[in-house]
Amino acid sequence: MAESTRSVPKWATEETLTLPNRYNRAIRELVGRRTSDPGFDWSRDVFARSADLFAADDALAVEKEVLDSGYRFEFSATASLDAEPDKYRRPDADGKSFVAGGEGDDEALSGRGDNVLATAANTTGVVLRVSQIEHVLELLTEGVPENTIAVIDDSGGTLTAPILEGFHGVICLGGTVRSHLGILAREYNVPTLMNCRIDGLADGDRVELETTAAPPAADAYETGDTGHARIWKLQS
Repeated sequence: MAESTRSVPKWATEETLTLPNRYNRAIRELVGRRTSDPGFDWSRDVFARSADLFAADDALAVEKEVLDSGYRFEFSATASLDAEPDKYRRPDADGKSFVAGGEGDDEALSGRGDNVLATAANTTGVVLRVSQIEHVLELLTEGVPENTIAVIDDSGGTLTAPILEGFHGVICLGGTVRSHLGILAREYNVPTLMNCRIDGLADGDRVELETTAAPPAADAYETGDTGHARIWKLQS
């Protein structure tokens, strides 16, 4: 295969989960073979012949090959937790402090994130880690406790969608304000911080989210100008 079309992982890192790894690799190899044709001109053919480079039948063939090998799909709602358990540890677990270097006299600072939608006042509530389907079913049946600030991972928008409207606020450990969860949070008017890093929080802790902070600018994730909304742990 030509040097320009060899299998290179997206974002220069290997995909963690089995399915994205095999599926993306198969697509790269297939497109690489088809674009290596001497008569193929990238600037001319990449759009004009896009359906020839990868079509619906190709997607079905890749899927069949994966399934024939015995592979079965994971639950998308828990994929991030399974792939990166250290990143999505429970709030009461030990870990590195996000607030590197300290924040002056702001000793109660327990994290930062990106505010989805600015509110008139900050949001205060009680931390509850939600990461398992069984927990969501329990909350769906018995109701979400009042003033719950849900801590979820970046695929938790799918996991918690049936009960999202019941949360008083959300701390999401991944994603961006343009993620699916960010869209849902704005639709349901649920104060939400995305792309959060937290430290020293456990279920039952009272926290205050700086949801009065301005949402990130359109180019924030390209420039790194993120993480301005603060999370404080309050005294019981």
